[in-house]
Amino acid sequence: MIALDENHPGKPLPRKPGHVSTGRLERVLKAGHFAVTTELAPPDSALAEDVYARARVFDGYVDGMNATDGSGANCHMSSVAMCALLTGVGYSPVMQIACRDRNRIAIQGDVLGAAAMGVSNVLCLSGDGVQVGDHPEAKPVFDLDSMSLLETIKIMRDESRFLSGRAITTPPEIFLGAVENPCAPPIDFRPYRLAKKIAAGANFIQTQYIFDIPQLKQFMTQAGDMGLLEKCFILPGVGPLASAKTATWIRNNVPGIVIPDPIIERLAGARNPKKEGQKICVELIQQIREIPGVSGVHVMAYRQEEAVPEIIEQSGVLEGRKPWYPGCEEP
Repeated sequence: MIALDENHPGKPLPRKPGHVSTGRLERVLKAGHFAVTTELAPPDSALAEDVYARARVFDGYVDGMNATDGSGANCHMSSVAMCALLTGVGYSPVMQIACRDRNRIAIQGDVLGAAAMGVSNVLCLSGDGVQVGDHPEAKPVFDLDSMSLLETIKIMRDESRFLSGRAITTPPEIFLGAVENPCAPPIDFRPYRLAKKIAAGANFIQTQYIFDIPQLKQFMTQAGDMGLLEKCFILPGVGPLASAKTATWIRNNVPGIVIPDPIIERLAGARNPKKEGQKICVELIQQIREIPGVSGVHVMAYRQEEAVPEIIEQSGVLEGRKPWYPGCEEP
């Protein structure tokens, strides 16, 4: 794995017994803390400082930052490059891998390269279709899907081999993540899909936006009854809505996101809809925290990243705990 000078801020932590990685996110979750992760929008730039500047917004408030991989099938700086930069200064980023753009040869190579640079967390996604992005003429790959991608990295990590069967001399130490959508139909199938992802290798789950708390409670209850909550950490997704218009568009156009009428009515009647959306997000986080089995939240604040610290502060979920950031002491 990565070897750095003793005084380097990105010096790796020792791997704890029973852990699959050396990363802080796994440490926080296995210590029983309520974890907070967020989305880090990649820059349309080749300047490293642009990545660092975006990350500093979250200093002291999040335990991990997802570096998105061509989200929405739009082209930006790569997730592996962002994670290498952030890991080098001590952050604990989550590298996303979308199956849309690379085959199994390229993906396995990226996993080894990222691990060699100290990246500890990988989130497995199928990826949005190219037709929705800014390069609709691009050729999609989809050699793997999210399930087989999880299995692939699990084999690399636990069996020290590629899918071809060839040996890996030093396996990647990766905390594996996947996504789930508790509110997408068929509702009764979602816990069973979660079970399949856990069996495929998922150590943690980040969900799609949650606005329907009763549905999330039902999902968590079913997952608990199936014995899944002892095998995986669940971080429901939340985020501030900018306006009633935005909320209505999301509800009508993004499959699996349920936004109840009272939320849209609150936004429509607010003097400052953006602030009201942030207040709703705080309330959702507080409600989600009380659901048995929930291990944290994943905050997705598209174009409202600067609001994340205030949202987390007002929610009170950190209970005085200050997540690590460059310049502070190790816990």
